[in-house]
Amino acid sequence: MSWHTQIEWRSFGGSDGLFGEKFVTAPVLALPSPAVGYLPEDLLLHSINGKDYAVRDWLTSYPILLVSLDPYTHESAWIIETAARFMDHFTPANVRTAWLCTADDDGCRQFLGPHAENFLTFSDPDRTVVKALGLDRLPSLSAIYPDLSFASASGWDPTAWREVTAHLAKILSWSRPIIPRPGDPLPFQGTPALG
Repeated sequence: MSWHTQIEWRSFGGSDGLFGEKFVTAPVLALPSPAVGYLPEDLLLHSINGKDYAVRDWLTSYPILLVSLDPYTHESAWIIETAARFMDHFTPANVRTAWLCTADDDGCRQFLGPHAENFLTFSDPDRTVVKALGLDRLPSLSAIYPDLSFASASGWDPTAWREVTAHLAKILSWSRPIIPRPGDPLPFQGTPALG
């Protein structure tokens, strides 16, 4: 779906030597979104350092870049350092970088260690958010936008993760992280998202 917005320019001066205003409008194609779906407004996200808020409330200022992990699998552990590197890359931009772990608050802290304090961390022990995002495999990466649209990449697929972050970088006017980088894990499918 593409939509248009109007941009207005002002030009001063004319062929008769008099100065004045002239308004011109032109349609501009909006950035295409790789959205794969929309989240329900009443979906709750629970921060391990606070209480539950609807996803809409977390999106009032910025989109969310969300890395979803299953702390009971080796595959999710393999990607923590790589994910933290590019989440750190986006931290200064106008985006919330966050973890989503399919465990309770204590399980999230234990699995992520200091990363749970360095980035916003949501717990999802019953996998409600994982289901709403339609994730097939964990780990996964999702970009959630203020209109509740989202794009996701399931498993560790560097090409798919790069596409999700590239679109986000483009709308934020931010540089793209290097994915993959030497030392990153080789691509892998991950584990079933619903356990």
